[in-house]
Amino acid sequence: MADKLIIVESPAKANTIKKFLGGSTKVVASMGHIRDLPKSKLGVDVQNDFEPQYINIRGKGDLIKSLKKEANAAKKVYLATDPDREGEAIAWHLAHILGINEKEEVRVTFNEITKGAVQEAIKKPRKIDMNLTNAQQARRVLDRIVGYKISPVLWKKVRRGLSAGRVQSVAVKLIVDREEEIEKFIPEEYWNIYVSLLKDKKAKAFEAKFYGKNNKKIELHKKEEVDEIIKNIDNADFIVKEIKRGTKKRTPAPPFTTSTMQQEASRKLGFTLKKTMSVAQGLYEGVKIPERGTVGLITYMRTDSTRISEVARAAAKEEILKQYGEEYYDNRYYRTNKDAQDAHEAIRPTYVNINPDEIKDSLTNDQYKLYKLIYNRFIASQMSQAVYDTLAVTIDANNYTFKANGQNLKFKGFMVLYVEGQDEKEEEENTKIPDLQENQILIKQKIDQKQSFTEPPPRYTEASLVKELEQKGIGRPSTYSPTITTILERRYIEKIQKQLAPTDLGKIVNKLLIQNFADVINVEFTKQMEDEFDKIADGKEEWKKVIEEFYTPFEEVVQKVEKELEHVKLVEEVSDVPCEKCGKMMVIKYGKYGKFLACPGYPECKCAKPFVETIDVPCPKCGAKVQIRKTKRKRNYYICENNPKSCDYISWNKPKPGEKYDETKEEKPQVKKKKKAKK
Repeated sequence: MADKLIIVESPAKANTIKKFLGGSTKVVASMGHIRDLPKSKLGVDVQNDFEPQYINIRGKGDLIKSLKKEANAAKKVYLATDPDREGEAIAWHLAHILGINEKEEVRVTFNEITKGAVQEAIKKPRKIDMNLTNAQQARRVLDRIVGYKISPVLWKKVRRGLSAGRVQSVAVKLIVDREEEIEKFIPEEYWNIYVSLLKDKKAKAFEAKFYGKNNKKIELHKKEEVDEIIKNIDNADFIVKEIKRGTKKRTPAPPFTTSTMQQEASRKLGFTLKKTMSVAQGLYEGVKIPERGTVGLITYMRTDSTRISEVARAAAKEEILKQYGEEYYDNRYYRTNKDAQDAHEAIRPTYVNINPDEIKDSLTNDQYKLYKLIYNRFIASQMSQAVYDTLAVTIDANNYTFKANGQNLKFKGFMVLYVEGQDEKEEEENTKIPDLQENQILIKQKIDQKQSFTEPPPRYTEASLVKELEQKGIGRPSTYSPTITTILERRYIEKIQKQLAPTDLGKIVNKLLIQNFADVINVEFTKQMEDEFDKIADGKEEWKKVIEEFYTPFEEVVQKVEKELEHVKLVEEVSDVPCEKCGKMMVIKYGKYGKFLACPGYPECKCAKPFVETIDVPCPKCGAKVQIRKTKRKRNYYICENNPKSCDYISWNKPKPGEKYDETKEEKPQVKKKKKAKK
């Protein structure tokens, strides 16, 4: 019989904790949630104060029996689920199933799985925090109401099995809006003039860029303007007019929050959000290391705070002084975002003396990469600034102004260890300009002109979408990964070379939702509800009151939309392909995997076939239609509809009207056919 029973969420976490406690303590896992709303119905009694109708999750009957048996046999039960709202709710559900009074002091939480943190938490159990639990209940109930009320509209008007969600639909909207921006974008021509200059004949050349006239900025949009300037400076003296010397300091990035860890792991390691969270969970719950046993390597990985404990700060200082010396240390505090919950520390290594390279053999390749990223980011956050010497030179040539900017890294500081990645191209760290004097005449080497065009905003990547969601206050650390995973699985969006683009299905669903539920599927409403959940967690709002205020006007909108759409049939796009069985022109429909052709005579005629997209330019070789197809990696290629029967035209490049086929210039995709498996 165990004196104490500790219930955690996962077996890995249970194994790590076991070794910190005495032999009379038993640690078991609940395997996540054990109760939830039913899948088959709404599960919220809207007539009776929005009471949730929780049921035991199917397949967990034996586990629940086992937990009850262990709890009855123990003198004291502790609920040590994760230290966030979701974990608090799981603890509350466990208390309900095990017959534990929610006012009893049974709840223990720790931000890191270390011996000291676990033993300290067991000494100071507290009551289940019903404010945190109710914040989770409010999110669960609200999302269930939105999903279950709106999704049937999609089933009737698009196809069965689709879903809408308060956060996921806003994420799709952001991606669709960005795609529309890109499609509507009209490139504008602009020009730059560069001049290569020498201090003297022995010196190395440096580059100056055209700025304007008489030190007033001018933008160049036409070739004629460029030609005029080049004509006027061709024989001019290039004279140094002004030199500004200075220093620039670069501060390290703060320790990771969930969002910044996901963004950086995407940029630097190529990890998806789902993979990042899975690997981080393993590092938090514990990894087996020789001579140490199972060790939790990082603090809790769902957080939006950049705060770190004084103990961790002191450990970082000791490591920096030992490895780099005093000039590389700087005691730094980072300001946490005003919307952050700040319940936990930032993500950091639990033991600074466990260097990633020392335990590489004990980790998987992915664990090593992510642990090293977290470790280096944390240590660098407590290091000195990097210092640059900067030089800004203004040069005159026949009253036309050119500018050259140089910088030289004087002191690396934190950059000896870690530099934060960026979504956009980073500037070069060092741009050398020779030591010049005012009024000095420079030697012109050559003048270059460059035509460019403005570019549309880029598509979102997983990293940049998370950044956007966080900046707009949509969702919380625990929701980013499941939200993006869901809309990918629903095929509302697709990944094209790591960028997120809406599918045809995503565009149709988004249009239907925006036209009919604009008050719910928008950024402002979604952010407002996150603020309401925060107030519930702080005890400033009553959760059922928040749901009631939302539900009454929402239900009116749903009923109105259902009535309006009752007699509205989606206009189906008619193709130019006749049905092989009955001769009717087939229509374009949307299935799980995108567009397909179906006979409009369904269900009498069930003929269906794949949809093949064509372009309005004929095959350069034989004049037949050219089809657009996709590789496994979603890259488009162009192929003649007669390939391989009577024409072998295939190309990466879209053919242009009137273009003549040139075998020597054509890059052909190598489209491999699947080999039949040997029996």
